[in-house]
Amino acid sequence: MEELLRSNDLVYLSFVMHVLDEAGIDYLLLDNHMSAVEGSIGAIARRIMVAQADILAARTALGNASLTITS
Repeated sequence: MEELLRSNDLVYLSFVMHVLDEAGIDYLLLDNHMSAVEGSIGAIARRIMVAQADILAARTALGNASLTITS
């Protein structure tokens, strides 16, 4: 797995996950619970991971949706 992006913006993450779902790209959301436990002060960002074989397709799908990857 390779990190596609990390963010604390729940709306941005939700849209990214929607785009990946629509493109048929499997992903894993890491640190979701840890980020919530620490109070969302930004200390622990949520990370979206994709398989190495899918990283270019994921970046292309996000680019086609006019999303920029801000790690």
